[in-house]
Amino acid sequence: MAVKKGEIGIDLGTGVQAKVEAGMLIVKGPKGEVKRNVSHPRLDVEVTEGKVKVSSEGKSLSEKRLCCTYRAHVRNMVKGVKEGHEYLIKICSSHFPMNVSISNGQLVVKNFLGEKHPRKLELSKEVDVKVNGDTIVVTCPDKEMAGTVASRIEGLMRRPGFDPRIFQDGCYIMSKSGKELK
Repeated sequence: MAVKKGEIGIDLGTGVQAKVEAGMLIVKGPKGEVKRNVSHPRLDVEVTEGKVKVSSEGKSLSEKRLCCTYRAHVRNMVKGVKEGHEYLIKICSSHFPMNVSISNGQLVVKNFLGEKHPRKLELSKEVDVKVNGDTIVVTCPDKEMAGTVASRIEGLMRRPGFDPRIFQDGCYIMSKSGKELK
């Protein structure tokens, strides 16, 4: 899709509806609903004929870049309500057997490096988190929310001051919304 005259159109596809209300873009689809603030003084966002149009009055390079940024956000919203975003997190425990479970809206990690007190993380209600053996699956239609929860799970296992080459226990993000990490 080429950037012409400061306007970009994003197709919604079948089964996806969008509307703009008070500066918020709301996209609904089979996997859920995603909201995003799209009010910007130099941009206009409108929904017409199954497309979301992002346009700007000016033709400067910075405004074209801003249009492309908003296009990427809208594409992620449409993909999220159609397919969902999924993050895979690997549970690694070499020194002590670690127990990871979900209870009462919390992710609970017991016996991390032999610690007596469990580590707990409050989970957002919009994000679906499941523990399957040695992997944690985080799914959500909102890509930013899924990524935030995945990074908070990874950060829950940080041990500052320990050599990561020796103490490799923890949880590590292996896949971000379909992209494998190396």
